[in-house]
Amino acid sequence: MLNFIKQVDDLARRITDPLIPFLLLFTRLWVAWVFFKSGMVKYSSWDSTLYLFEYEYQVPLIPWQIAAYAGTAAELILPAFLALGLFTRPMTLALFAFNITAVISYPLLWEKGFFDHQLWGMMMLVNIFWGAGLFSADKLLNNEPKQSLLE
Repeated sequence: MLNFIKQVDDLARRITDPLIPFLLLFTRLWVAWVFFKSGMVKYSSWDSTLYLFEYEYQVPLIPWQIAAYAGTAAELILPAFLALGLFTRPMTLALFAFNITAVISYPLLWEKGFFDHQLWGMMMLVNIFWGAGLFSADKLLNNEPKQSLLE
């Protein structure tokens, strides 16, 4: 029985392992698209954004004006790094913290959008733990041949 389980597991691994880079790319691009799109909405309707940050969102610890600028910047800048796969782990970790802050700051998300934020959070955790994968700037930059300074 154990031999059969091992054979099935080995077969599944041979099928899924080549797909891992595509999973990592998919999660990066999905999350980047969602947050960048949200940042563009904030940027394109700036008066509404300021209103929401002043009266609706309850961002802890920082004034609403700073939260509006920082939040919009985070949604425009961090997804670009994520889509490219550049500094993937730290940028995704920052976006993960932003995602948590968004849920905490806007109580209406608990009713209507909490599942989405959970999904995006799980997708981000995939890239935090496993990195950007094969199709990324991180991989390109880290694949340079290592040479000693003495050579």
